[in-house]
Amino acid sequence: MNMPIDIATSGVHHIAIRVTDMARSRDFYLRKLGFKAVLDMPELMIFFAGTTAIAIKGPEGKVSASDQFNPFRVGLDHIALGCDERAELERVAAALNAHGIENTGIKLDETLQKDYVAFKDPDRISWEFYSV
Repeated sequence: MNMPIDIATSGVHHIAIRVTDMARSRDFYLRKLGFKAVLDMPELMIFFAGTTAIAIKGPEGKVSASDQFNPFRVGLDHIALGCDERAELERVAAALNAHGIENTGIKLDETLQKDYVAFKDPDRISWEFYSV
């Protein structure tokens, strides 16, 4: 039997997300959510969520313009960002509504007994803003 690899890591270095429309995603992530791009090229945008780099990549011709994210397929289910204060969770939930961004409102995760708000990007990629 093989021994476990036991990866020693400081955490997630980056997450890369493929989108169908860069202009629409740029508007969503930078102008609506307010992330600050550290790299902004025609088919690649990078911003930081805390200490984790998030890369938004354009469609590259192999992605159908009508494709949508589905959290029930194998692969990514959702991305959760940490939230340290209830007031910030409430502020973000209200701001999502003000921007017309589809979201759940503040909900309680019954398993972990933590509050969160879930929302979707323009390609329906699922995000959560989650109490830590």
